[in-house]
Amino acid sequence: MAHSHSHGDDSSSPHSHDHDHDHVPKVTDDSERRIFWVMCLTGGFMIIQAIGGLISGSLALIADSGHMLSDTAALGLAWFAFRLAKKPADKKRSYGYHRFQIMAAFTNGVTLFFIAGWIIFEAIGRLITPGEVLAGPMLIIASCGLAVNVIGFFVLHRGDSDNVNMQGALLHVMGDLLGSIAAIAAAIIILFTGWMAADPLLSVLVSVIILRSAYTLVRRSGHILLEGTPDNMDMGLIRDKLIAYLPEIIDVHHMHAWSLTAEKPIVTMHVQIEPKADLETTLRTISSYLLSEFEIDHATIQLEHLNCEDLEVTDA
Repeated sequence: MAHSHSHGDDSSSPHSHDHDHDHVPKVTDDSERRIFWVMCLTGGFMIIQAIGGLISGSLALIADSGHMLSDTAALGLAWFAFRLAKKPADKKRSYGYHRFQIMAAFTNGVTLFFIAGWIIFEAIGRLITPGEVLAGPMLIIASCGLAVNVIGFFVLHRGDSDNVNMQGALLHVMGDLLGSIAAIAAAIIILFTGWMAADPLLSVLVSVIILRSAYTLVRRSGHILLEGTPDNMDMGLIRDKLIAYLPEIIDVHHMHAWSLTAEKPIVTMHVQIEPKADLETTLRTISSYLLSEFEIDHATIQLEHLNCEDLEVTDA
């Protein structure tokens, strides 16, 4: 029985791993810079908005400033994740530190749940015991907050939209943007009607939207952390297409797929081939086909002339 391993590259020998193969996806300086500047912008305005919320008595502003405080920390975590991901792979972490991005995204998603819960709790208290809100200052501060959040959203939105870490940061900023819109709407309603309940009610509406976004982020990042099969990858389809594409392939089994990050799928498989098939040629053909057909650039392939499952039964 012949065994072969490939990392989806053009290694000179099908019987060896290419240890110089780059396991670590590239982190762009652009994403890191975008996160950093939005973090500074959000943190700076958060202080102004918190003071304005206390002066005006607006729960919407206070809640949004609390959200911005969390966002500043979340953006800082996302920025640190990008910084850490630049560290090269070592003996203890052969894939480098890119998984920290997914951990940061998961953490950011979980914090959104707590923030939304706190806002809803405070809103219920305000509905039971309404407080006086100064609609004029509230409107001015909320409008400035909207401008800041629109800038931050625009900066992040033009970054890497497929990166889960960037998505987590973007969701936090989007929550702030919605909070500013709600505060503006509440201020206008109070200004023209005097209906104080508009402030906590619109805060609850924003919280519900935040919860939905948080669930999506936690579900996606959690799936990656649990090494689930990438959403866009059908292992049965890959198996069937490989067998149909190469006549020398008898069977494909022991297939596994997971993601290092959302942009970096990894696949392993055993491929049983005809005894007369050339190992190196078959290996290169399979690797090229996986890359061109399924955009899989990191595959570990074991070629064998006998099905390893049959061999295990025989040995037993």
